[in-house]
Amino acid sequence: MQTALINGTIFTGKEKMTGKALIIENDKVKTITENDSVGEDLKKIDCKNQIIAPGLIDLQIYGGGGYLFSNAPSGKALIAMADALLKSGTTGFYLTLATNSMEIFHEAIKVVKENPHPAVLGLHFEGPYINPKKRGAHIFEYIKRAEKNEVQDLLKAADGVLKIMTLAPEMCDPEIIKLLKDSGVVVSAGHSNATFEEAVQGYKNGITTTTHLFNAMSPIHHRDTGLPGAVYLSKNAYASIIPDGIHVDFNALKISKKIMGERLFLITDAVEENKEGAYVHVKKEDRFTLPDGTLSGSKLTLLKGVENCVEYAAIELDEALRMASTYPAQVMGLSDRGRIEAGTKANLTIFSEDYDLKNTVLNGEVVRNEL
Repeated sequence: MQTALINGTIFTGKEKMTGKALIIENDKVKTITENDSVGEDLKKIDCKNQIIAPGLIDLQIYGGGGYLFSNAPSGKALIAMADALLKSGTTGFYLTLATNSMEIFHEAIKVVKENPHPAVLGLHFEGPYINPKKRGAHIFEYIKRAEKNEVQDLLKAADGVLKIMTLAPEMCDPEIIKLLKDSGVVVSAGHSNATFEEAVQGYKNGITTTTHLFNAMSPIHHRDTGLPGAVYLSKNAYASIIPDGIHVDFNALKISKKIMGERLFLITDAVEENKEGAYVHVKKEDRFTLPDGTLSGSKLTLLKGVENCVEYAAIELDEALRMASTYPAQVMGLSDRGRIEAGTKANLTIFSEDYDLKNTVLNGEVVRNEL
């Protein structure tokens, strides 16, 4: 079965195209051709001058659809989150758990393995091997130094579903980073009080990205530029950033983009209201906090993050879209996502010029259609 998306403006991840039709066959992009060359036998979706972009990918999100996943990991919570994110324009995400008990981590692994969903790309464990001095909203009692046997047990249980781990480079021996990398886990530096030298050494040891730039990390200081300085000067390390104007001022986003270029990408770090359990998140007008007022998560969607980049950080739309799709795919080594070209997954986010989501396509199937 082939479907043609016509009359839209296509951002492929490399270029902007108008007057073209995007042809989908089953779950893949087949080709991009002229609008007037689409055969009568194809199903057509008129995109009415909307923007067709690669499906957005979120590497760090904790909750949605009424559920904070870590509070009680379940198939019901996973599906509710996935459905809510698809309806917001995100077609792929990594279920994230903050520092918690090993029992909760193992339960999350079990749930993800038993409830495969095409939008759930794996797990992201943010902790527990972080620096308590930069714990942010994380639970102090569960923070620990990494021990090889424990990490091996976690990796064995995960059997490939653990895809990202955030840790503090100064709190982990190089062999832990190597063990994670050798098991296919992307290692990210975060919740860290690393000096510039410690952070540089972490990147040399195999850390490839950085979790929510500026938040819960050593600050830039003129006598020690810390983790932000190290990632700024790195040639290869990426960093995520939360573009809500609350976690990070938009000027910091603008400066970071000028320095890092294609190595900076977007996450939401979004949570969900939760009134019981290890993590209690209180819903405010524009954010979530702990009961004591500590900032604990965003209310952001990735599409809103793209809009904020354009409106407040002087980033062009095509580049903001790459920050929410192409670059996250590169960080995770996903060669079939983050772009629109022949052979890639037919995962698409379709929205108006004023960022009103109109359509989400997951593996060639229309999930949300308001055209």
